[in-house]
Amino acid sequence: MSGIRQKKKEETRRAILQAAIRLFSEKGYERTSVEDLARAAGIGKGTIYGYFRDKSEVFLAFCEEEIDAVFAALAKRSDPGAPLLEKLMTLFMTQFRFVTENREFGRHFVREMAFPHLAGSEKSRDLDARYLSAVGKLLEEGRQRGELRDGIDPFLATVHFYALYLVALSGWYTGYVATEEEVAASLRSLFDQTLLGLGRNPARAEFLSP
Repeated sequence: MSGIRQKKKEETRRAILQAAIRLFSEKGYERTSVEDLARAAGIGKGTIYGYFRDKSEVFLAFCEEEIDAVFAALAKRSDPGAPLLEKLMTLFMTQFRFVTENREFGRHFVREMAFPHLAGSEKSRDLDARYLSAVGKLLEEGRQRGELRDGIDPFLATVHFYALYLVALSGWYTGYVATEEEVAASLRSLFDQTLLGLGRNPARAEFLSP
């Protein structure tokens, strides 16, 4: 019996998230109410509050799903011995596909990542910490293999790579790059240039010396 109840709860939660993705896309985040979400999910307003305190928590649940999907894909697809650049490409291109699967909802996601108004919430901080820890671990592995120089701050490096990803993602939304292949090529170029500067023995260092 408990298994049936659990399945029902999961189905209801999924219905709420799917309703949110559709309505945030069609109406916009700010113009979507909890009542709208309940109506679209086919449940009562009170049921929504049994799963989420407000619509911001619904959005953060999407963020949590993104993190789960991204790191599951990284574990599945990435060769443990692959260069750091390839692991970063797997990580961020998986994020790109997840976020842009629904273009308009993804647009709100990008705005929230660039100009967060949910950053003060406990859930948001937990997700940030989880993400930063996982990417930081990836970078630390790269440092241990000699792909990054000693002394690199994993947190700042993670922020740097994520900022470059947001630039590439913004380029797709604004039409500067039109296809996933172009996004991947742009991101690879940006990451490659960054790793060139962060590497243990950066190329062309002799030209940069005073």
